[in-house]
Amino acid sequence: MMGTGRRLFDKTSSLVPLISIVLGLLVGAAVMAAGGYDPIAAYRSLLDKVFGSKFDIGETLRQITPLIFTGLSVAFAFRTGLFNIGAEGQFIMGMTGATVVGVTVDLPAFIHAPLAIAAGAMAGGLWGALTGYLKARRGVNEVISSIMLNWIALYLSNFIIRQFLLEPGQQRSRMIHESASVSLAGLSKGMDYARMHIGMLFALAGVALFYVLLWRTKQGYELRAVGHNPEAARYAGMKVSRTIIKAMFISGLFAGLAGTFESLGVFHYEVIAASSPGYGFDGIAVSLLGGNTPLGILLAAALFGALTYGSAGMSFGADVPTEIARIVIGAVIFFVASHGIVRWLLKPDWFRKLNRPEAEREKGAAVHEHP
Repeated sequence: MMGTGRRLFDKTSSLVPLISIVLGLLVGAAVMAAGGYDPIAAYRSLLDKVFGSKFDIGETLRQITPLIFTGLSVAFAFRTGLFNIGAEGQFIMGMTGATVVGVTVDLPAFIHAPLAIAAGAMAGGLWGALTGYLKARRGVNEVISSIMLNWIALYLSNFIIRQFLLEPGQQRSRMIHESASVSLAGLSKGMDYARMHIGMLFALAGVALFYVLLWRTKQGYELRAVGHNPEAARYAGMKVSRTIIKAMFISGLFAGLAGTFESLGVFHYEVIAASSPGYGFDGIAVSLLGGNTPLGILLAAALFGALTYGSAGMSFGADVPTEIARIVIGAVIFFVASHGIVRWLLKPDWFRKLNRPEAEREKGAAVHEHP
């Protein structure tokens, strides 16, 4: 009986994210109804905003791209036994590294763009590796250090822009050179000049790389083994400290690429910001909803990106505050995190037990007490 239940549990567990999304949407609808808004009109406006035109479809894809990268960043760390709260800081450092090369270097496009991409990726990777170093060599918890490094990254980025890259009279850097741009002009024109860029292709490649690296290479096996049991991995001859730093470097590299393509492909400059953009924190939710799997992250990023971009449609089309979309996302995250509730709802015998006659329940209890 136990084996049957476990097999049934395994089959239904794949439905947990789907049920969580449905429950999140229902909670969002209830909140809108309680506030006097029409949830059906709101969700219709959201879909119209996301799929209403070529421009909107292109912008939705643009919104999804950094979420894929940051979701992969957080999930990679999870898979190697680490909790990377610092994807936000790594995202910012990726933007800054790419902007520095894009603004200060003058090279042919076939060299300049790859160099700027590499600089942004390395900046994010090294910022993540710093967290790994503090954990591996100094025993500093990665959650604490990565949170602190988020703020350091923000203020360091602002300092670099203000001191070295500032556009006179503006609160932003100078524009990156055209040779460093990674925008897809032809595709953008076909999508009514949506801000399409090559980062979308890199994001899909990152999904494939995530899977291949972790499950099809020796390095991936060592990364997962160290995360699962560091002492056993050390006993087997693996270099635990080096592997932790390597895992955080790769995790930071993914987040750095997210910032890189935002700078080179979307805005073409970097602003002096009072707060962080939030993609790194959204990446935690994407990773959680996607179950830390590559395909799951791709689908979760699509959901989050569509909700984020479509929230403007809810605001204009149904007069719903944009915060409602965040409530929907928060509700989805809650139900995913509380997966025990969803799994209980998916069990076929809960309703039968709930409706079993009282006498039968008492008899069952008596048998259990006196076998």
